[in-house]
Amino acid sequence: MQADLKEFEAAGIQIVGISYDSVEVLGRFAEKKKITFPLLSDSGSKIITTYGLLNKEATGKAEGIPYPGTLVIDRDGIIRAKLFLDGVRERHSKDELIKAAMGIK
Repeated sequence: MQADLKEFEAAGIQIVGISYDSVEVLGRFAEKKKITFPLLSDSGSKIITTYGLLNKEATGKAEGIPYPGTLVIDRDGIIRAKLFLDGVRERHSKDELIKAAMGIK
């Protein structure tokens, strides 16, 4: 998403990442990957659980991890789209995300 950030912003989309990782871990990740959009730490996975994203099968070190995906949330906090793929490493394209954010099916 970082590579396409200008295009997301031009479409009026604000990108925010949420992770169960600590602030320190996210800070190191953002620095290493040169991430400039906000990365929020959901310590305890409260937001992840609230949005129904908690991977309940994950245990041990991975406990609290969400299913990887993208939520499109409007300014009122209403989920307008949920985008998920089967693979952990797979991601939706920039165009798919922009269309979802614009309400285009």
